[in-house]
Amino acid sequence: MILVNTDYISGKKLETLTLVKGSTIQSKHIGKDIGQAFKTLVGGELTAYTEMMNEARALATKRMVDEAESLGADAVINIRYASSAVMQGAAEVIVYGTAVKFVE
Repeated sequence: MILVNTDYISGKKLETLTLVKGSTIQSKHIGKDIGQAFKTLVGGELTAYTEMMNEARALATKRMVDEAESLGADAVINIRYASSAVMQGAAEVIVYGTAVKFVE
């Protein structure tokens, strides 16, 4: 599966299928939340949250790809990510794009 954030793939003629998406809401356990809260006092990267967001993006992307594959897509173009906090220590990540098939 080819994944790109452009609306084309060089050298390929595309047939548009439909919008595909994936999402997840992730949080860290209370121990990590407390540790990260102390980290905000001194500054620096909140590595537990960085890891959480990386995991969330990977899972959301996998779900989008699974949806595209179920449609017989060869690629997903024009991919976009968005995230939002849904509560203290929890974030939603959504990824969406256009599923396409290659035309011979």
